[in-house]
Formats: sequence, C-alpha cells, structure tokens
Amino acid sequence: MPLDQSAFAGCEVPVHLQEVIGRLAAVSVTLARRIARGGIEDDLASAVGTNSDGDGQKALDVIADEAFMAALRGTGVRYYASEEQESALPLNPTGCLALAIDPLDGSSNIDANVSIGTIFSIYPAAESPEASFLRPTSEQIAAGYIIYGPQCCMMVTFGKGVLKYVLEPETAQFRLVNANVRVPAESTEFAINASNYRHWPRAIRSYIDDCVAGAEGPRERNFNMRWIASLVAETHRILTRGGIFLYPRDGRKGYENGRLRLLYEGGPIAFLVTQAGGEATDGADPILTQAPKHLHARTPLIFGSASKVARVAAYHDLPEQETSALFGTRGLFRS
Repeated sequence: MPLDQSAFAGCEVPVHLQEVIGRLAAVSVTLARRIARGGIEDDLASAVGTNSDGDGQKALDVIADEAFMAALRGTGVRYYASEEQESALPLNPTGCLALAIDPLDGSSNIDANVSIGTIFSIYPAAESPEASFLRPTSEQIAAGYIIYGPQCCMMVTFGKGVLKYVLEPETAQFRLVNANVRVPAESTEFAINASNYRHWPRAIRSYIDDCVAGAEGPRERNFNMRWIASLVAETHRILTRGGIFLYPRDGRKGYENGRLRLLYEGGPIAFLVTQAGGEATDGADPILTQAPKHLHARTPLIFGSASKVARVAAYHDLPEQETSALFGTRGLFRS
C-alpha cells in the first residue's frame, strides 16, 4: 500500500475501507507516472469516442477507468459506478461498499499540461446499485480526489475532517502532510467561466457584477477571477487559498440543471469542502441534502468559503427586481 504508517491519522477507518483507499492510491501512482510521460510513448489526449452521457472521451479517460476497476476487484467494493460507464458494475457480491468515481477529471486539459485528477465517493453498499447510489449524498462514508500536477496530492475525508497527502516520487508513497485541512474563511478570488455571463441566472450575474465592481462597488474591495476548467484543480486551490467556485445552471440547452454530475463530482466535492469548514450548494440549497435521480444526474455547483457561498444564496433570495449591483449598497451585501 503506497500510504505511510500515519496514513489515517488516528481515524477509526475499517480495514476494508483502508484497502480500497490503498488501491486507489496505488493506481494513482501509476497514472501520475504515465501522465508525466504523456506524448513520449502514447497520446493520452487523443479522442476515443464519447461516453454514455454524450461527453467526449480521451484515451486517458478510458485508461484510468479500466485501471481503477481492475484494481478494485476482490476488495470490499460491491458496486462500481463510473462517469465513463452507462450503468454500475458488480465487482464483489459479498462486498460492503459502493464506489462512484470520475476516473479522470479535466481530461480536456490533458494536452495543455494543466492539473487533472480523479474524484471518488464511497457509500455503504445496499442490495442493488440503485439503492447504493441513488441516495442522499450526505450518506457518503468517504470521499476524495487525487490531483496530478506539479505535486501529486490526495485529499480524503472519512467524515471527521480532511486529510492531505503528497506523493513522494522517490518512494512512490503518499505522505501525510496535513491532518486538518481547513478552507480559509477570507479570500478575494472567485472562479467562474465568464464567457457564459449572458446565460446565467440574474442572481449569479448580480453577484459577479458586484465582485467585478471592485473597491468602487458595493463590496468595497478588489477581486481576482480564476478559471482552470479542471474541477480538482479548482477545488485544490479553494481548499488551499479559500474563495468561491461557481458552475451555475444557465439558459443553454443541456445546462438547465447544471453540468456537473451530482454522484461523481458534486457530492464528493461537497463532502470534502464541508468537512474542511466550507459550504457547497446548487446556488440555494446544500448539495448534501440532495440525491441523484439517476447515475448521471447533473447539478449546479457552488462551493468555497462558507460566507461567500451564503452570500450567493442570499442573492437568490432577493426579489427578482432587486438582484442588481445597485441594491448591493445595503448592509447585507457589504464586505
């Protein structure tokens, strides 16, 4: 197992769950090496078709999915649900866990050498895949991600805070470096794809307008915008530096209910962020109160420092005619 002896930092984690995390870590070590050699032996960014939900697949999407699925056979994972698979697959009929995974998040950035990653979520297994996964995301027992960047890091929660590990290249082991990751309460950064401004709901446009207005606007401070288009990279920055990430629903066809998957992306990221003291909503309601209606159900996702996420919800609560920067001069929207 590529985890050091302090890997679980005193957490009471069952042996079968430790084994699953260990297998995920082992595959990620192999993937990190392969990503580092991308373009030398094979083209990991080459298109290989589309997944069941119509999104384009890169070669590395398929490679990662097959590697994780193979590594988890014979473990405590009874059902395996992947963003790259149409339906959940049985791995071990006696297993007690159900694992949902986005094997390679941010694959559109592979050729640009931008940080990409793996997101995973673990539930208690029920008698069927539907009962195992189509349940409130608050019932996760573990979640995390691995980010393949200048450092290869793993962030994981078992429901009692967030642990951070860094892969030591010389030993191929993940070393625990922070047993209590916390989202900074204050930050002047926000992350959103501003090219879609015209499609956003009025509340989101008003929130961003007030940020962009800077020191002269109702917020009375200057903000910086970030957008990487890799969810694990955005999450890692927020867990490290604070701020807010917004991927709202919008007016485009196919984006009415947001674009990120609740099971594979929204749920696990919400679990991590809230365990680190942040918040995660769909703009108004907490993600952890929601349950996917099917394996590939989508959701808007807004997460980050708790006060900033609450502010976005407050913009949604205003009467439609008042959601503009002009009304931000009221005390509710200052600071």
